[in-house]
Amino acid sequence: MAGGRFAPGHLGELTQLVPFEMVDEALSATRAVQSRLRDLPSRVVIYLVLAACLFPEVGYPGVWRKLTGSLVGLPLATPTASALAQARRRVGSKPLRWLFDLLRGPAATPHGPQTHWRGLLVVALDGTTMTVPDTPAVLTRFTKQAGNHGGTGYPQIRLLALVACGTRTLIDAVFGPTTSGETTYAPRLLPSLRPGMILLADRNFAAQKLIAGIAATGSEVLVRLKNGRRMPVLARYQDGSYLSTLGPVRVRVVDCEITITTTAGKHAGLYRLATTLLDHHRHPADGLATLYHQRWEIETTYLELKSTILGGRVLRARTPEGVTQEIYALLVIYQLLRTAMADATSTRPGTDPDRASFSIAWQTARDQVILAAGVIADTVIDLAGTIGRHVLARLLPTRRPRVSPRIVKRAISKYQARGPRIDRTSYKATTSIEILAAASP
Repeated sequence: MAGGRFAPGHLGELTQLVPFEMVDEALSATRAVQSRLRDLPSRVVIYLVLAACLFPEVGYPGVWRKLTGSLVGLPLATPTASALAQARRRVGSKPLRWLFDLLRGPAATPHGPQTHWRGLLVVALDGTTMTVPDTPAVLTRFTKQAGNHGGTGYPQIRLLALVACGTRTLIDAVFGPTTSGETTYAPRLLPSLRPGMILLADRNFAAQKLIAGIAATGSEVLVRLKNGRRMPVLARYQDGSYLSTLGPVRVRVVDCEITITTTAGKHAGLYRLATTLLDHHRHPADGLATLYHQRWEIETTYLELKSTILGGRVLRARTPEGVTQEIYALLVIYQLLRTAMADATSTRPGTDPDRASFSIAWQTARDQVILAAGVIADTVIDLAGTIGRHVLARLLPTRRPRVSPRIVKRAISKYQARGPRIDRTSYKATTSIEILAAASP
């Protein structure tokens, strides 16, 4: 442990991924170091804010008890809730943003079918909303959304992320009020795209200007279009795709019908995909249609953030600056967990990162904080660590094709709504893809 008043400043085994020196540099770079040594040094406050994202079910005094519970015999401070709040305000959000900017990026894993497609790193872009407290201060920046049922009871923020699909690590993220749409925030993520990536996106991002911006980064793109959107047919290819244009960008368009067969019956849907990969020999239409399914990995990322970590809870912070601080802390914690999982699976060549359980990693990380275990690394580098060993001991089975109805996860009322009963069963599924030929040029 660190000595003296710095002893409570740790994150259990995750401290090895965000060590004392890194936090000190974040504070120094953002000019958030305390002017005099306090009972709550700024470094300790950073770890407190990060640890709070591992324990969203308790208040900050409860988080303090988690950090200090195993530090028996040390002369530790017993700060009040007010003192902890003042310390968080003193530190602010800038050091947390600095840490996120340093830690974000795809995990360093070997190239393989789990993370790459035909040599391209598969990434996805999408957005979600998160709920924040309904306080006068928060409402000065974040608003409630209107809706058919009276709107949301709480203000919300819009979060957009760029995710590496194979490991579900965060490459970049932006957030702000819901008064701006996803396509307004998306251009702020484009500087994080690179040649050698292929970006998957849904119909909301098929705007001509945005696609042109993505193409200008050197990254490839595979985006779904609305089925009724008119696309000029400039040339046809043998795989059923055709050459077209999306604004100033030349694209290949793939029209296909995807059929899902389960014991409950069949369901078919039409998909229209556009890609900047123009060589139909190297990137055939059926492969692109199959690849697009990987876009759903980002939905799993949001599920892990909002359901596994937060448990559907409203964020704690009651001011706009506090909300910013908490969201960056949440993103840092998620990235640390995903990095630990990727490091663990990399010790077993050929292991798909999808088989690592996020819930197991999260619970083990919480245990290590309470035990104050593994804070400082041994002289021998252990990529797996305690978190990784628990993950590897209970790998999930190889993913099976399954379907489940897309429904609202958080009910408007705790009482069952009137109407037909929703089938919430997950079914084993068989998927078939038929490429539809384009009309003559």
